[in-house]
Amino acid sequence: MSNDIAIKVENLSKCYQIYDKPHDRLLQMLMRGRKQYYKEFWALKDVSFEVKKGESVGILGRNGSGKSTLLQMICGTLSPTNGSVRTQGRIAALLELGSGFNPEFTGRENVYMNGALLGLTTEQVDNCFDAIASFADIGEFIDQPIKTYSSGMLIRLAFAVQVQIEPEILVIDEALSVGDALFQKRCFQRIEKLVSNGTTLLFVSHEQENIRTLTNRALLLNKGMSQSWGLSSEVVLEYRRLLHEEEIAYFGHIANQLTAKSQTSDLNDVEEKPSKNDAALEKIESIGRSNKLSFGDGEIKVIRVETLDNEDKPCSVYYPGDQLKIKVYCEARASFSKINVAVRLRNKEGVKIYSWGTLNQDMSRIARDQGSKSIFWARQFQAGEQFEVTFNCQCSLGVNLYELQASVSFEDTPDYMSQRILHWLDEAAFFQVVMKRDEHFFGGVTDLMMKAEW
Repeated sequence: MSNDIAIKVENLSKCYQIYDKPHDRLLQMLMRGRKQYYKEFWALKDVSFEVKKGESVGILGRNGSGKSTLLQMICGTLSPTNGSVRTQGRIAALLELGSGFNPEFTGRENVYMNGALLGLTTEQVDNCFDAIASFADIGEFIDQPIKTYSSGMLIRLAFAVQVQIEPEILVIDEALSVGDALFQKRCFQRIEKLVSNGTTLLFVSHEQENIRTLTNRALLLNKGMSQSWGLSSEVVLEYRRLLHEEEIAYFGHIANQLTAKSQTSDLNDVEEKPSKNDAALEKIESIGRSNKLSFGDGEIKVIRVETLDNEDKPCSVYYPGDQLKIKVYCEARASFSKINVAVRLRNKEGVKIYSWGTLNQDMSRIARDQGSKSIFWARQFQAGEQFEVTFNCQCSLGVNLYELQASVSFEDTPDYMSQRILHWLDEAAFFQVVMKRDEHFFGGVTDLMMKAEW
């Protein structure tokens, strides 16, 4: 292995044997491989990558994707089934909370024990003990058994030990999520200092912005296999796409379940159903949506909804300040006029954030007497005609996952006072808002564009 390589992983795999019954283990041992009583579960499969000395690498992936398994094999606490791991340099690792600590020992005793495990002499630990205790900031608890510590105190001490010895390779597996915000800030400042001084960093986190800002390159694991390896910004985008696809698949699965269930129930049980036009409802159900997610009289239907960027390309991830476009595609099944196409936005907690439709715009134009040509409500649609409406706005939302609902309604008067739902579609589309903390940072559900004066 080249001298400038800190970590080299080649075709690394880890397989676990899953037994249905406890006595199957005994049978497997007695049969000596002549018959297999277990199922194979590959927690990691053929993963390969190299990390140069002084480089910072992030690892992304859903729960169960193999991140912790990979780190344990790199640190030597878990043996691989196939492949190899080679490292150069002293490794300090923050893996599972409390790993490497004896709960019966005091914090002070555990500091010296961990120092010895990392190859330090008692004198070397003496020299850095005050810095460790100061960084951990747990006061008199340093001389109490760590079984009395809270999870926050435990991670404070563990992190302080690992970073104060200035390791050549630092491995962190989501442990910092336990600490409070102020401690996390101090940890990230310390990590940045170590990396700038030449420490190699291997960092696992679900916080995408931490991966993007703390690391140069990143590895995306999906179901135990390497899905993407490259620049952190590019891998984070790939991770977001993966999350979005899985979110859509999840909600699609729920919709299919509800559809199947609704086929055995009375249509009169549908919640919020504004009409008893069963034939129209059956037509709407034919597009594969549950009647709890889709309802209406059916003369006009929403075919699909897309979220786009400023260049009209499909987009599912936005930053505050980005242009957000929502395109609603519709089809008329009968000749109609006086319609309103609208969207409603909810966050993942189910809170309604905003609703707006073509009629909102029409009302202001009618009030200014701008003429019928500019009034969507005045348009006439023929049976079989397809049309689309694009809603534009600047994204001023906070970090979250958002659901779009779309609707087409007949408005007998242009004031929302006499409405009939033609088609309502829940979970029509989803998008995510993330934040560039260094460029545009705020807290809450929306950006009020506040300014400070003094």
